[in-house]
Amino acid sequence: MTQSLSHLTPARERLLLFALAGVQFSHILDFMLVMPLGPQLMRHFDITPTQFGLLVTAYTLAASVVGFASALVIDRFDRRHTLLALFGCFTLATLVTATAQSYAWLLVARSLSGAFAGVLGASVFAIVGDVVPERRRGAALGLVMSAFSVASIAGVPISLALAARFGWRSPFFFMTALTTIVLVAAWAAVPSVGAHLDAARARNPLAQVRAVLGEANLRRAFMFSAMLTFSGFAVIPFVSPYMVANVGVSESELAYLYLAGGIVTFGFVRLVGRWSDLYGRRRIFAIVATLSMLGMLVTTHLPRVPVWVAVLSASFFIPMLSGRFVPAMAILTSAATPRLRGAFMSLNAAFQQAASGSAAFLASLIVGRSPAGELTHYGTVGWIAVAATIATIFLSRRVRAAPQPPPRPEPPA
Repeated sequence: MTQSLSHLTPARERLLLFALAGVQFSHILDFMLVMPLGPQLMRHFDITPTQFGLLVTAYTLAASVVGFASALVIDRFDRRHTLLALFGCFTLATLVTATAQSYAWLLVARSLSGAFAGVLGASVFAIVGDVVPERRRGAALGLVMSAFSVASIAGVPISLALAARFGWRSPFFFMTALTTIVLVAAWAAVPSVGAHLDAARARNPLAQVRAVLGEANLRRAFMFSAMLTFSGFAVIPFVSPYMVANVGVSESELAYLYLAGGIVTFGFVRLVGRWSDLYGRRRIFAIVATLSMLGMLVTTHLPRVPVWVAVLSASFFIPMLSGRFVPAMAILTSAATPRLRGAFMSLNAAFQQAASGSAAFLASLIVGRSPAGELTHYGTVGWIAVAATIATIFLSRRVRAAPQPPPRPEPPA
């Protein structure tokens, strides 16, 4: 498929964005599943909170290592081919997870999934950055990133229902079937994206990475992105175990939290995308990031309360945490020129995954378990996440947009 991007109609662009959202949905749901399944996995494999945290850390650190390596070569390939190859391997890794017979096997399987998923996200955002004009990029990213809310609304509740009925493996078998369908859809909808190839292939791969790391603006972008991810993933891995052990939510009721949070997030991220285009991405980021700090503190300090209070808490925490990534990604995709964007996004994904893995591991060292079975020191993790979020607000102001090529004439609908 070699259709020129300059001839993409608005309808074809929307189809492309929905296909990319499907890819995002798939690998986000795959990652999200481990958190609500935490109580079951800890019980089934007889593992400690630290060992559970390692499942998250292994996923993200594998993504980080592969992200750094892929930055050397990713801009030398058509983005369509890269996306499809990675997604095919990710589908196989999901099947390996579903068949895990021991904790060690599961740890290796999650590492494989993370290795492919991290670069998948970078490929998706690089395609959006190459295809969608700057003035509409916030709304486009809002659509693609609404995949998180769809995963919360439909993916997690369905998967938890399957796990309750058929065991923890069934959600990953479900994921394998789903990703196979999305792979076919992406093959049909994603066009060739190769305008960057001539410049990338003319440059030594190491020179490409040096060019990215040599720009002070992009180094600030990496720090901004890493701190943003760190602040979220310090809290996220232990939300479900904390809700079950400390707040009194049953494992079957966890689906309500993700469902409610996902419904609110679905509308909220789309609004944040439009507001970013209208009022400025940095201003909107600062507002949503500030609100996310309140959500972090409420979530990590929530006492034993009725389920409806926990649902309300999730309905605020999840949208705020997700919403801040929309203006943040608009800031990041505009920070690099097209010839460096693939390498930049791969390195950015690597820094993000390293930050999320470090955050999850740090949280696993801080969080303990009382003799009564409750998790301890989760509130400390919340304050660490707040401090990191404050840093991102200052860093967001220091990341500047790179010069962009003249906008392509848009075809009629």
